[in-house]
Amino acid sequence: MSSYRPERVGEQIFKEATRLLLYSIKDPRVASVTLTGVQMSRDIGSAQLFFTVSDEATERKNAEKGLKSAAPFIRREIGKVMQLRFVPEIRFKYDKSIVYGQTIDALLHQVKDDLSGHETNS
Repeated sequence: MSSYRPERVGEQIFKEATRLLLYSIKDPRVASVTLTGVQMSRDIGSAQLFFTVSDEATERKNAEKGLKSAAPFIRREIGKVMQLRFVPEIRFKYDKSIVYGQTIDALLHQVKDDLSGHETNS
């Protein structure tokens, strides 16, 4: 078995799940969800899809509930499209890296502003 198979299967699951979220799932709780990545288990038994939302504070919990209820539908539809002996279990996990990156970016801008303000005062 190729060591790249989990990555290839993960990419296809990511594409199909994204397509389903955009065009097939009408739940308003997942309207602002953006999938950011996928992590497959080595045995292709489970797929962890990472997501983010536009407004973390208010929409995250609703999005998690909506995705949890949509997971069986997504798994069933992926099973219809992909030719796998066993369709992986689908789990969703909030992607904290986006918020973390925005925090780092804001801190870097603050340091830059502080340094430029310090140079003009000298």
